[in-house]
Amino acid sequence: MINIYQLFPRLFGNRNTKPKYDGDINENGCGHFDDINDNILKTLSDLGFTHIWLTGILRHATQTEHSSIGLKPNHPDITKGKAGSPYSITDYYDLDPDLAINPAERMSEFDQLIKRIHKHGLKVIMDFVPNHLSREYHSQKSDIEQFGAHDDKNVFFSPNNNFYYCPGQSFASPLHNNDTAYSEIPAKATGNDVFRPDPSVNDWYDTVKLNYGVDYSDGSRHFDPIPDTWNKMLHIVKYWCYKGVDGFRVDMAEMVPVEFWRWMIANVRENYDILFIAEIYQPALYNSFIEAGFDFLYDKIDFYNIVEQVLAGNRPASAISDVWKNLNGNDDRMLRFMENHDEKRLASPHFLGDANAARPAMVLAALMNKGPLMIYNGQACGEPALGATGYSGDDGRTSIFDYCSMPNLQRWFNGTLNEKQLALTDFYKELLRLRNSNKAFSQGAFYDLMWCNPWYSNFDPQYVYAFLRYTENQRVLVVINFNHHESRNVSVKIPADALELMGMRHFYDSMSGFESEVYEVSLEPSGMKLMYL
Repeated sequence: MINIYQLFPRLFGNRNTKPKYDGDINENGCGHFDDINDNILKTLSDLGFTHIWLTGILRHATQTEHSSIGLKPNHPDITKGKAGSPYSITDYYDLDPDLAINPAERMSEFDQLIKRIHKHGLKVIMDFVPNHLSREYHSQKSDIEQFGAHDDKNVFFSPNNNFYYCPGQSFASPLHNNDTAYSEIPAKATGNDVFRPDPSVNDWYDTVKLNYGVDYSDGSRHFDPIPDTWNKMLHIVKYWCYKGVDGFRVDMAEMVPVEFWRWMIANVRENYDILFIAEIYQPALYNSFIEAGFDFLYDKIDFYNIVEQVLAGNRPASAISDVWKNLNGNDDRMLRFMENHDEKRLASPHFLGDANAARPAMVLAALMNKGPLMIYNGQACGEPALGATGYSGDDGRTSIFDYCSMPNLQRWFNGTLNEKQLALTDFYKELLRLRNSNKAFSQGAFYDLMWCNPWYSNFDPQYVYAFLRYTENQRVLVVINFNHHESRNVSVKIPADALELMGMRHFYDSMSGFESEVYEVSLEPSGMKLMYL
């Protein structure tokens, strides 16, 4: 099975225990490629991870100067935080110099990291950010034509352009500084489809939308001949494939036309066996993106959103059945997670306040289907993301915009986790072991038991969720209690059709009128039971 460890190098290796609010790289420190050493990689491999997603490694907008390699700070009007957004790319062919011990040798240090990762039997995933780039994008590769070099800036749209323009209008940053205001004439459209010159502070004002041949003024699509942007992006992906990258997590894939993905993925796979994962939030597009060649899609809208509400007590556990019903058979193509760089930390006071309360959700994410599981760095240590760090406020997320650190992860490195934190890391280790070693989970079918265990039976669908995973030779009943404070003693009924599917005998229950078997299960708060049948 695919188990992905999302690793943010800037944060992961930072050992600064007392970072300052809004501190710069010299004050607060920064992780490096070299921090992802053999010991770390062996540990992750031994835990059962198969892939490392190196998040935020492309060169992006930042207020940090690297004069030794000719890189000036980006303009503060269009840069989010001191460190900058890792999704405001300034060069698709380059790496963040912050991550290198010697910035001039950053590519060599990255090459060595890829070799280390592969040596431990792990595969490398990196971000591909196709929808938008930094307003100050400029590649240092001399043989590559810059985006927009031949654009007609006097029109909103041309199929030959790389960008969209607001002709005759100047860009107005929401962080406008009258003394040193950033100048962009004419203004380019902003990354989150803002086709005016004055994006708000809540927009992706630091980025520019790329033109793939869709005229957003009338919805028309211009894909013949192949747009210039398509060829440029294919070249970028092949560049990193040649470097040894094994897969791409594609940022906001749904904002780029599916026709491009069908063309690009087919071209890449003529020469490379590459994994493609789409960040996507529109279920209506799932089938077309799978047909276009994506291996897996984000299960945010169905799994994450529903389970988040169940964890918070805003929906009953029985609502989890809507996950597989809504996915229409795509369950095993969905990447599941309960944390990533965009979401609130489970242990944050803004969410659960206790990472152990999320155990039921992680059991579901890991064991409900055969699709990939993703765990964010610091998650297994109960990283709480306490307080504001600078550009990023106190919002329950570990900042991707600031030079900061993760204290619980540092305790993991140092061997100073407390008893509760160690128990949590053991839980994650066991969860990965179950996924990898038990064929019922890695290869088996899924059966939802909620339909035959209603509220009026000795069951509690408000807080308890039950399902089966089985193969011809292995059968597991999984029962989970989402109540964080109270135990539950329930009777779980397995109906005749499920027993037949699993090859088990059954008998007639005169009380219920069903042919079934019933299992008595005791559950601790936020507890779960696995019963091998």
